[in-house]
Amino acid sequence: MTVESPNLIWRPMAVSDGAAMADLLNAIDAEDHVWGQYTVEDATEELDSPVDDLPTSTLAVFDGATMLGFSAVHYKPTAEIVHRVHAAGAVRPTHRRQGLGTKLMQHGLATAEALHALHHPTLQLVVESVYGEHVDGAVALYRAAGMTATKWSRHMRHPLGTAIPDAPIPDGLRIEGYTAETDEEFRAVRNDAAQDVGRSQLSAEEWKVWAVNASFRPELSFLLRDVETGTAAGVILVVSWEAETVATGIRDAYFRVIATRPAYEERGVAEALISHTLRAAQDQGYGRASLRVDADGSSKEFGVYESAGFVTQDTQVHYCIEL
Repeated sequence: MTVESPNLIWRPMAVSDGAAMADLLNAIDAEDHVWGQYTVEDATEELDSPVDDLPTSTLAVFDGATMLGFSAVHYKPTAEIVHRVHAAGAVRPTHRRQGLGTKLMQHGLATAEALHALHHPTLQLVVESVYGEHVDGAVALYRAAGMTATKWSRHMRHPLGTAIPDAPIPDGLRIEGYTAETDEEFRAVRNDAAQDVGRSQLSAEEWKVWAVNASFRPELSFLLRDVETGTAAGVILVVSWEAETVATGIRDAYFRVIATRPAYEERGVAEALISHTLRAAQDQGYGRASLRVDADGSSKEFGVYESAGFVTQDTQVHYCIEL
């Protein structure tokens, strides 16, 4: 094992670290292929999130102006029963196996406990980290920290073109494009669908950071409305990263949200939204579409996406520990 340099600087991240953060994330993705490429603006937007307090939730290690690794912990403001805290982090490929990852992991777990005690002390705490299962070093680090693999998720892609299915709009529903006026309906449908399967709710602030950010593509985001009642039955929301387009030469329409209200399930809502959005992406010059879904091949979601022409590209593993 290489001995760590005594000249490294350890400090919380700041919004001004956008360029250093983007450089680090892109170097990691070039090696691990886990999250795509970032622009400086992408990284700065994430650092400037109103949900996270950088001085209390992050730690980065620098060699001069170069960021070598980071730890960032995200708590859930709207948690109920179980407070599932996400601990993210990674180390620059050229500086791995030097003990940096272990220090950053220790920071993540300790910070998760501190944020939990501050915001949701009466709830059960589960800390979760997600990374590509093909990255042996990350998997070894999680296991050494006492974390256990609890589920897997698939990254799926769609080639567009002739693979786009023909799924009609269900009777009694009409399709609408995203507008600022319907933004809250999009979030409400997502939260209703998430609650139905035991997933956490997104606050208005989290929604803005996670979904309706600089990468959001309103022209590829749609809502199906019940003509008789006016109820929003289902939504699809798309983002696309310019840095990824530059790096790959392919414009990718990433389906960030596909959600159906429980009362409208089994009516072909998701299928219709997916088909309509794939055609819109094709018409607007996108080269492919992509999404992530739980890896359980027997799940209803997976079956819908596979039938629509999506193909699995890689798998991420979710490691958890209860503290």
